[in-house]
Amino acid sequence: MNSYSLSLPLQSPLLTSNNTFLLAGMVYFILKPLLPFLLLPVNHVPKNPFFPFFFREILLLTLLLCQEFISHSIEGIKNWSISMPQTHKSLKPMPSKKESNFDDIGLHETASGKMTVLDLPELPLDCILKKLSPSELCNMACVCRSLKERCRRDELWERHMREKWNRVIGEAARREWKLQVAERRDINIRGETGRVKWKVWMGRLACLWPLSWLKRKIESRRNGWRSSPPDSSLVSFYLALESGRFSFTAQVYNRENGHTGFFMSCYDAEISYNARTNKFFARYPPHGKRIPAIEEVPWERTRAPSVVTSANELHISDCLTDLRPGDHFEIQWRRSKEFPYGWWYGVIGHLEMCDRSDHRCCCDSSETIVLEFNHYPSGSRWRRKTINRKEHREDGDENYGFYGGIRKIQNKEEISKWMQFWPAQVL
Repeated sequence: MNSYSLSLPLQSPLLTSNNTFLLAGMVYFILKPLLPFLLLPVNHVPKNPFFPFFFREILLLTLLLCQEFISHSIEGIKNWSISMPQTHKSLKPMPSKKESNFDDIGLHETASGKMTVLDLPELPLDCILKKLSPSELCNMACVCRSLKERCRRDELWERHMREKWNRVIGEAARREWKLQVAERRDINIRGETGRVKWKVWMGRLACLWPLSWLKRKIESRRNGWRSSPPDSSLVSFYLALESGRFSFTAQVYNRENGHTGFFMSCYDAEISYNARTNKFFARYPPHGKRIPAIEEVPWERTRAPSVVTSANELHISDCLTDLRPGDHFEIQWRRSKEFPYGWWYGVIGHLEMCDRSDHRCCCDSSETIVLEFNHYPSGSRWRRKTINRKEHREDGDENYGFYGGIRKIQNKEEISKWMQFWPAQVL
C-alpha cells in the first residue's frame, strides 16, 4: 500500500504530459497542411484604399508566426515529456556505506586518470602537431576551437610548404597570391557595411520571435565566417594549391609532351594542381596565332622559374665575363618576335682555332663566346652559336631565331635535372 502511494505521484505527471503531447500533436498535424491553403487568399487580397499597402505582408508574417508557435510548442512539450522519465529514473535509493566508498574511489580514479591532449604542456603538444601530415592537421583542427587555432599556425605549415611546393613555387607565384589576398580583403571591406546591416536586421527580426529558420541562417553564416582560415595564412595558401583553385606561373621541361622541337628546353606555363592524378594542368602562352592545348604534366617536368624575368622580357645577362669552356648555361631563345622566350640548355665550347688544351686555351679571354647545343648533330645549324661577350643583348633573325639573356648554371642538381631529359639519340 505504501509502495503504491509513493509510485503514483511519479507516474501521474507522465500520463498528463503524454496526453497533452498527443492533443497538441493532433492540433499541429491538422493545422499544418492547411497553412499553404491559407496563404493562397493572402496572395490574392484585393488592393483596397481602406487597408495600408503593407497589409499583405502583415498577414503572411502572422501565418508564419502561428506555424512557428505551434512547432515550438510541440518541441517544448516533447522535450518536457522526455525529461520527466529521466528525472524519475535518476532517483535511486541511497547506497550503503560500503557501496558509497567504492563509488567515491572509482570516481576519484576516473577523474584523476582522465587526460586530454590539451592537458599536455606546450612543448610536447607542439612536437606532436609538427609530426602530423597536412590531412591530419586538418582533421585535428576540427576537434575544438583551441586545436583549430593551434593547427593553423604558420610554423606548422612551413615545413609542408617547403617539402611539397617549394620546387614549383617561385617569387612570382607568391606575389600573385599576395595580390589575390589583397583583392579579397578589399572586397570584404567594401561588403562589410552591407553584411553588418544584414546581420543587424536579421538579428532584430529573430529577437521579435524565435523563428527557427532565421536562427539557423544566422548561425550558419557566423560559423562559415569563423571557420574559414584567414587568407593571409600559410594553411590557406597550401589548401588553395592543393585543391587547384590557385593557378600560378611555373616552368615545364620539354613542353607539349616532349615534342622534338622543344627537347632540352623549359618554357613558362600557368599550372594548377590536379590532386586526383597528382599532376599539373599546364597552359602555355600563345605562340603567335596558334594557341597550344592544355596538357597534363608530372612533377618531374616542372620547376620554379629560374629568374624573375617574365617570358616576354629580355633577361639581363650578368655572367658573361665568368663563362669558360665546359660551363653549363641556359639561354633565352624564341622563334619570332611575337613568341615568348624559352630557356634552352647548352655548354660553353672552344673557339675553332683553339687546340682545346688546358694549358694553352685562351677562350676565356676572348670577346667571342661559343655556345654549343650538343643534343643536335654536328652538321645542324642549331649546333653552335657565337655571341659577343661585351655587347650581347638580343641576337638573331627570323631564320635562326632570337637569342636572349644567359644564366650560368652552377648548381649540380640543376645540371643533373637537365641530364634526365637528354634524348636517347641525337636529334
